[in-house]
Amino acid sequence: MKLSKTSEYAIRILSYMARDTAKLHSAKSLVEKLCISDKYLRKLMTLLSKSGFIESIQGRYGGYRFIKNVKEIRIYDIVSAVDEPEKYFGCILGFETCSDENPCSMHEAWVATRNNLLLKFKESTLYEISKAETVKV
Repeated sequence: MKLSKTSEYAIRILSYMARDTAKLHSAKSLVEKLCISDKYLRKLMTLLSKSGFIESIQGRYGGYRFIKNVKEIRIYDIVSAVDEPEKYFGCILGFETCSDENPCSMHEAWVATRNNLLLKFKESTLYEISKAETVKV
């Protein structure tokens, strides 16, 4: 499974910012450091601000900072803020009517994996992933 670019970038942005929560991160520095287009980054920052994770400080020395504790932000919350998480947890073959009552050929194999993945997204915090030694920018 691969996350959408939107979810991927949102997690990358917030995990990078979470390394130094006291810092005011400028859009310019985030664009340069994370190699995300300015337009796309600003769109994501608007979504993340509206979701209550960060706030935007205007002005010459403005930027973005957290307003929610990174230990309280779950990966699932980030994905839900910028994307439709249901698309990651639906039928692996793309059927709309796939269920326990009407399963596709992969349903039984996928349901356990899907549930484990969903649980991991709901349990994992931004703080945990920002502290991982393998975080890349």
